[in-house]
Amino acid sequence: MKKITITALSVATALIMASCGNSNKDDAAIISDKKAAIEKLKATNAQNEIELKKLQAELEKLDSNTANAAKIKLVSAAPVAIQDFKHYIDLQGHVDAENISYISPRGMPGQVKAVHVIQGQYVKKGQLLLKLDDAIMQQQVTAARQQLEGIKTQLSFARNLYQRQKNLWDQGIGTEVQLITARTNVESLENQLKSAGEQVQVAVEQLKTANVYSDVNGVADVVNIRVGETFQGMTQAGPQIKIVNTSTLKVVTSVPENYLTRMHKGSPVEINIPDANKKVSSTLSVVSQAIDITQRGFIAEAKIPSDPALKPNQTAVMRILDYSAPNAVVIPVNIVQSDETGKYVYLLTTVNGKSVVKKQTVAIGEVYGNNVEIKTGLKGGEQLITEGYQALYEGQVVSVVK
Repeated sequence: MKKITITALSVATALIMASCGNSNKDDAAIISDKKAAIEKLKATNAQNEIELKKLQAELEKLDSNTANAAKIKLVSAAPVAIQDFKHYIDLQGHVDAENISYISPRGMPGQVKAVHVIQGQYVKKGQLLLKLDDAIMQQQVTAARQQLEGIKTQLSFARNLYQRQKNLWDQGIGTEVQLITARTNVESLENQLKSAGEQVQVAVEQLKTANVYSDVNGVADVVNIRVGETFQGMTQAGPQIKIVNTSTLKVVTSVPENYLTRMHKGSPVEINIPDANKKVSSTLSVVSQAIDITQRGFIAEAKIPSDPALKPNQTAVMRILDYSAPNAVVIPVNIVQSDETGKYVYLLTTVNGKSVVKKQTVAIGEVYGNNVEIKTGLKGGEQLITEGYQALYEGQVVSVVK
């Protein structure tokens, strides 16, 4: 516009200068020329006014579109999904063996005379592991057997004497008191013989306790005993001999007491053993009903198949299923917002061909991971605003990014 005005003034100035410079013209010609210049300037100004108004209208239109475009917010939307929802309790536990035997003497602790097992050796149930000092017990067995033989001799003599006395009595010789005394002696010695026989058995059993056997099939995981040391089974440093059978394994964990009513024997479990890169599906085989007074929890166990890569006390992660809802409305938990009235989400609707925001109140259920169960407010299939939902309001016009 400024350029057009300067051009018009230049033309007018030139005409005036030309008219002033032409001194040969008369006044009538000068007046006529000036009038013609004025008319030309008016025509030029009128044209400039038309161009100016046109430019202003175009500018206002561009400014209006720019302002409206700046007010439209970009969002992304996705349909509300219907799917099975599952809630797990994630707990850390450890691998354990069903059959772990801590070997101990069947009798009193004793001095080790021979060790018949080494650490890492596979042993069978009933296999001899240790030989303890049995000198005193052997003497007791010998003494018990000698006593038994002495009683047997006395009983034989008493029976013979009784038989003779009975024969005399049958012939009318002797007294009844003598017969009764002889019979009583026999019965007394028979009782003594029985008692002596039991003492021999006790002494023999005590002698057997000097032999320490394995209670289970397995691997001698700990052998912490040497010849000359006293074997007592368990010490402050731990077991002296430990046999581990890994044919049947389990995962054990401590569950906080507030979950006691949310799980039961048979609840599905997903087990992850990260060090061995193993994942196993199982069910709870044991759910303790007693609460530990110090840890305020209870024990839960799940059996797992035997595997050479799995070792007792290996770290494991248990995911115990405590809630499931088939065909539930499930959305990302981060989309749910809160205000003084409760929980809500933003939906995308169409009004007069425009994409408009709708605020929808919802009631949530369980939350697990990145998902939340919607109890009421959504039925599935609605267009849920998943990106750009911050700072929206009801009825706002938005632009959807595909």
